[in-house]
Amino acid sequence: MEASTISPQALAELSRQGKTVELIDVRTPAEYGEVHVDFARNVPLERLDAKSLVQARGSSQEPLYVICQSGSRGRQACQKLTEAGLARAINVEGGTNACLDVGLPVVRGKKAISLERQVRIAAGSLVVTGAALAWFVNPAWVGLSAFVGAGLVFAGVTDTCGMALLLARMPWNQRGAACAS
Repeated sequence: MEASTISPQALAELSRQGKTVELIDVRTPAEYGEVHVDFARNVPLERLDAKSLVQARGSSQEPLYVICQSGSRGRQACQKLTEAGLARAINVEGGTNACLDVGLPVVRGKKAISLERQVRIAAGSLVVTGAALAWFVNPAWVGLSAFVGAGLVFAGVTDTCGMALLLARMPWNQRGAACAS
């Protein structure tokens, strides 16, 4: 089932009208600490306990809006929330990047390296290391590069990146903001 979405413009309009907008940001605390919509609270995707969140909301029929960097993690969070019984989980199209473009009020903090960029750095480093080890040590090391390549293909096809999930748990991605649950 495809998650419902809202455009950043429509979200901005709801906010300008003074309507209560419950928005959770599912990026890492470091990403959230760098920049986030001012009325969002941080609940990182890897720590999202959808059942507890749904139970805490009780019988509220108000929508729960979900945002990430560009929309992918938001879709995953909406799916988890829907499976846990939330009737109205709505993903913000284009994520925080798009909200910046339409002028939603944001809080800026310390600059952090995005999770997407960390994945590119880690994957590239592993491929180069595998190639160098295969060239200088043993040809079997080419398997490391092949494994990383296969992981990147899988991530592209499924829109789920195991390396990103692993990197999101690293200590440097936990700094920057307290997680609100």
